Amino acid sequence: MSDTLKYTLPETAIPKTWYNIVADLPTPPPAVLHPGTGKPIGPDDLAPLFPMALILQEVSTEREIEIPRPVRDIYRLWRPSPLYRARRWERSLDTPARIYYKYEGVSPAGSHKPNTSVAQAFYNKEAGVKKLTTETGAGQWGSSLAFAGGLFGLEIDVYMVKVSYHQKPYRRALMETYGARCVASPSTETESGRAILAKDPECNGSLGIAISEAVEMAAKQDHVKYALGSVLNHVLLHQTIIGMETIEQLAMANDQADIVIACAGGGSNFAGLAFPFIGQALRGGKKPRVIAVEPAACPTLTRGRYAYDFGDTAHLTPLVKMHTLGSSFMPPGFHAGGLRYHGMSPLVSHLKELNLIEAVAYQQTECFKAAVAFARSEGIVPAPESSHAIKCALDQALRCKRDGKSEAIVVNLSGHGHFDMQAYSDYFAGKLQDRDYDQAELKRALEELPSVG
Repeated sequence: MSDTLKYTLPETAIPKTWYNIVADLPTPPPAVLHPGTGKPIGPDDLAPLFPMALILQEVSTEREIEIPRPVRDIYRLWRPSPLYRARRWERSLDTPARIYYKYEGVSPAGSHKPNTSVAQAFYNKEAGVKKLTTETGAGQWGSSLAFAGGLFGLEIDVYMVKVSYHQKPYRRALMETYGARCVASPSTETESGRAILAKDPECNGSLGIAISEAVEMAAKQDHVKYALGSVLNHVLLHQTIIGMETIEQLAMANDQADIVIACAGGGSNFAGLAFPFIGQALRGGKKPRVIAVEPAACPTLTRGRYAYDFGDTAHLTPLVKMHTLGSSFMPPGFHAGGLRYHGMSPLVSHLKELNLIEAVAYQQTECFKAAVAFARSEGIVPAPESSHAIKCALDQALRCKRDGKSEAIVVNLSGHGHFDMQAYSDYFAGKLQDRDYDQAELKRALEELPSVG
């Protein structure tokens, strides 16, 4: 049998709809609340930030939502993405497990993020929007929105978490190549940024701060909207194309998933792979174990509190019920910048409360070690974020070896690490250190959670 087992679908097999897991949940997710009134928000409350088409997707309970033809036409640049059987890695681990990885690094921006950036750019263009503002951590989302904005003739302003802005200059250059403007956050351009810098001029930034800046700039300008790369329902919806393709590709391999694994920062790539599998189980199909993997330095699902909180540091967003470390929590500057968010998607958090998913956390050096072993077997260098999922897959494969079980492990390799090679250089030089969050800082941030009746 060939070492390289690659399962590809024809372009005609690109799904025509996205999957909305809300339709199959045993209990609906908690309402989103207006921060001033404490009452559930309506579409008009979100209109300053999003076009109505996305707002309707955000609150939809329909199981299937049609993918517009122009979006599907752009998806054809890289979709369907390949599913690989990691036979060389299996042999190196001497495991009876069958390991599959869905490779989203084949997109123009090198990650899963264009699955939603293209959709969001399309709906904004249709609504007459001229410019989008957004935040980005490691840069995968910022470069993806820059790519989509260029396709649809939209101006893009990206507020990039300052520690990543300096750690990942090539991500910044990619955004600029696509035509976006990239700003280190916190910046002096916004009231929220200036307030943070007044307290801490050396602040490394966080996704919560960058969100505040992007939301503030969108809310105060006509014909400008805000685009988010994770967390919200419509973003997760667009990513479900990943899992829908994967289910079809596993059928080509005459296999079914026993374990589904993805890293989790805000929840988009995790939901993209996992939600279609969970939906199948909720409708009476096979029920796999589903594991969300997060960094130990920002352990939202494993250490956070399930409570109503703001999605940003300056408290400009509605209140959502999610697993949170507190909107003022400042994670240390570890390399997986896309996982440095204080909260988790409300939908992912709700599934955790329903015991439909599990969560584990790892330190960054053990994740890089796993990523290097994977790269030396499979030839693909994982992004630091994806390395967390690779580490979990490795642990599950070794457990299968100990237990003598042949299980099918499906992992989302959500992006490549070609723009993160400095992190790998630091790892090989012994400069990459595990970073622990400040326990007192976490306690303080949780004490500041808003009071919601």
